[in-house]
Amino acid sequence: MNPHHPLHPTLDQVTRRITERSAATRATYLAAMDQQHKTGTQRSGMGCANMAHTTAALPLADKLKIHAERAPHIGIVTAYNDMLSAHQPYETYPQQIREHAHHFGATAQVAGGVPAMCDGVTQGAAGMELSLFSRDVIALSTAVALSHNVFDAALMLGICDKIVPGLFMGALQFGHLSTVFVPAGPMTSGLSNDAKAKVRQQYAQGLVGRDALLESEAQAYHSPGTCTFYGTANSNQMLMEIMGLHLPGASFVNPGTPLRDALTQAAVQRAVSNTGRTGEAVITLADIVTEKTLVNGIVGLLATGGSTNHTLHLVAMARAAGVLIDWDDFAELSHVVPLLARVYPNGNADVNHFHAAGGMGYLMRELVQAGLLHADVKTVMGSGLHAYTQEPWLDDGKLAWRPLPDASGDLAVVRPVAEPFSADGGLRLLQGNLGRSVVKVSAVKPEHRFVRAQAVVVSDQQDLLSLFNEGKLERDLVAVVRYQGPRANGMPELHKLTPPLAVLQDKGFKVALVTDGRMSGASGKVPAAIHLSPEALADGPIARVRDGDWITLDCEAGRLDLEVDAETLAQRSVQHPDLSANGHGSGRELFGLFRQNAGAAEWGASPLFTPLPVERPQAIVETQPA
Repeated sequence: MNPHHPLHPTLDQVTRRITERSAATRATYLAAMDQQHKTGTQRSGMGCANMAHTTAALPLADKLKIHAERAPHIGIVTAYNDMLSAHQPYETYPQQIREHAHHFGATAQVAGGVPAMCDGVTQGAAGMELSLFSRDVIALSTAVALSHNVFDAALMLGICDKIVPGLFMGALQFGHLSTVFVPAGPMTSGLSNDAKAKVRQQYAQGLVGRDALLESEAQAYHSPGTCTFYGTANSNQMLMEIMGLHLPGASFVNPGTPLRDALTQAAVQRAVSNTGRTGEAVITLADIVTEKTLVNGIVGLLATGGSTNHTLHLVAMARAAGVLIDWDDFAELSHVVPLLARVYPNGNADVNHFHAAGGMGYLMRELVQAGLLHADVKTVMGSGLHAYTQEPWLDDGKLAWRPLPDASGDLAVVRPVAEPFSADGGLRLLQGNLGRSVVKVSAVKPEHRFVRAQAVVVSDQQDLLSLFNEGKLERDLVAVVRYQGPRANGMPELHKLTPPLAVLQDKGFKVALVTDGRMSGASGKVPAAIHLSPEALADGPIARVRDGDWITLDCEAGRLDLEVDAETLAQRSVQHPDLSANGHGSGRELFGLFRQNAGAAEWGASPLFTPLPVERPQAIVETQPA
């Protein structure tokens, strides 16, 4: 493969703009990483009592290696629990990693664990209001784990929705370390996602009972491993690979297979090698995560029709490295990055089918050759993306990489740049007098991408579900679900609204959703203007919308307009509803500081990285709620 493909001019332009915008914050970040780096091992010169605490519980051989201050020492940060099917395989990883570390002349310890909640369990329940901020808790927990400052390398064990972004944000505060993200892989294919969605819609209409619904769901989610649809969890895996933080081809290899085990062993080897203690070049996390790497991540998200949640997460992740990206960057790249994959909800295939059809290696090869990825980046494998355009396999039991076939294994699942599913990416920026929001259109049919209808306004998703169940939504409508932003209630996903809105669409009605909250990373066929900024509690215009107002949502033109003149809108009084219940139950009492200090959605909705760049768009300047 020729590594010198000319960059697409838009990719180059956006990257340059991000680099210029981020000059001061990036320089501050890199200076902090330089300050933390030590010559020799991180524990060089450590006090004897501190060292004794570090090694007290370790076998004698490990104690001797660590005390000698020469061999690399790996810190494992794990999100293991068996509540999440995706994370259940991690139960045995620490012991495997210790054994592999010994094989490569190193030692390893579990530095700490981080929480990992399952959005699939908490959808529509109070616990979902902790979901987004669990990302920031995970970042804090990762920092606590690595704060012992005895590690030369780190392995991040995490997969799902907020876990990878949180691990990433926390690990970047220790960006002077060699760091590798270690996946566990997706579950094997069960009931198709399309069939599952049909049963959900039938249940929403009362056509089937709870027993049928539960049986359908259990057939879809049936074993250890990541859920197989292309939501936030699998978008995370794509991102870690396209950003060079996984081993090539590691994202979608099933758990418990010989290839999966070989990739885990190789991840340990790369973490050890990248410390430079075994004679190879030093490669740190800060070396890998640059403006170019983050732009590659945005491109991957667009080319695969990935999770809308990453219009929040990627922004917060970038800020942790001193890089400032915003929705204009996503939108400009979306115009030139073609959609190359169709994985449910953007198609019928699941991630196993995607992987079998060529997967990440095929996708990255196509994007590199089209000049749509920065190939001159560092990765955990070294310099450049060439290794990532191949696929892993076992050659007589040993891990190796080989070239992929020239053609896609299934053109219904993954396509070349020359014949994409769509000439542009799957995300749009919507702007208008309601503010700024994003919409995922890769799963929305062209005939549903323009909706002009009257508003049905609620301040709780349950109220909209009740109206649906009472038969009061049998018409064209724009559902306005407000007070769902990060300050109001932690910005929960509103995935429970997908089946009823889809039912109305299937009946022939023009239907759309407008909200300052989130939808699932697997947002579906109904156009949804989400993450609307400023949010209602920050006195955003959405707080002044009334039932019956006409709203136009135009995905192609990038417009979201409330058809009310500015004078009338300004004269409308705003009475925020009583949101006190959002602060009680299911642990929500502990998250008051997070809600009060959360940034706007366009800046990642994080309470940890709130300083704003000078270029912050006026459309999302917020005021304090009354």
